[in-house]
Amino acid sequence: MQSTAYNIEEQRTAEAFNKQSSVFDAIYSPNVIIQYKRKRVRTHVENFLPPNSNILELNAGTGEDAIYFAAKGHHVHATDIAQEMQNILKTKVTEQGLTQFVSTELCSFTDLISLHDKGPFDLIFSNFAGLNCTGDLDKVLQSFSALLKPNGLATLVVMPRFCLWEFLLCLRGNFKTAFRRFRSRSGVSAHIEGTYFKCWYYSPAFIEACLKNEFEVLYVEGLCTIVPPSYFENFPSRHPRLFKLLQKAEDKLKNKWPWKNIGDYFIITLRKKIE
Repeated sequence: MQSTAYNIEEQRTAEAFNKQSSVFDAIYSPNVIIQYKRKRVRTHVENFLPPNSNILELNAGTGEDAIYFAAKGHHVHATDIAQEMQNILKTKVTEQGLTQFVSTELCSFTDLISLHDKGPFDLIFSNFAGLNCTGDLDKVLQSFSALLKPNGLATLVVMPRFCLWEFLLCLRGNFKTAFRRFRSRSGVSAHIEGTYFKCWYYSPAFIEACLKNEFEVLYVEGLCTIVPPSYFENFPSRHPRLFKLLQKAEDKLKNKWPWKNIGDYFIITLRKKIE
C-alpha cells in the first residue's frame, strides 16, 4: 500500500510516539482543553454507536478512549504503530479489569489488510489527528469497507487545512504556525521528543470524495473552532468565564458553515451503504 518514502515517515512517527509514551498521559491528561475535546468526541460517537458494539480503534495511543468505551460495554480492538504506546495501553487495561473488552494489535492503519482481527466491526474510530500522519489517507480510507458490517460507521477526528485560531497567530507575527497547514501537500514537518516526522492536512470534502461510492456522510462538526486549541493550555484558568462562553458558542455553531470546517479539528461520521 505504501511507497518507500511513506514507510520511512511511518517509522519516524512510530519512533516519536514510542519516545513520548512514558510521559504522554502526564502531559495531556491535566489539560482542560483536551478534556473538553475528549468529551466532545465521545459524545459525538455515542450519538451514533449502538450498544455492545465492536470497535476498531486506529492510533489508540495509551488507551484513554479504548478504556472509556470498554467501560461502557463495547469491545475495542485497539491498534497502534507504536509498541510502547501499546504496552502502556495493555497495562492500563489489565489494571482496570477490562481485558475481556479490549484486545490489542500492533498494526499501522496504512496496512489494515494485515490485521489478524478483521472484524467485521460496527465502528472504525480514529481520534485526535492520527490519520494526519499519513500522506496516503485515500488508500487508508479505501480499506474501511471490508472491515465494517453493513451500516457500519467510521468516526474520524482529523485536522483540516485551515484553522481559524492558528491563522490569527499571524497577528502576533507567528507566520510559521499561522500558515503551516497551507504547505501540507508535500507534508509539514512536526516533531515529538526530538524526532521529526511529517503531517498532512485534509478537508471533510476530501474524505467524503474518497468514500462517496461506499459511504454516506451522517454528520460533520468542528472541534476547537471557537474554543482555542489545546496548546493554549493556560486559557481556561486565566479566562474561566470566557472559556465557558466560548464552549457554549461552539456547541451552538459546531455543525454550521463555516465553523464546521475551520477548527483545529473536525469530527466526521460516515455510514457504510448497504449493497
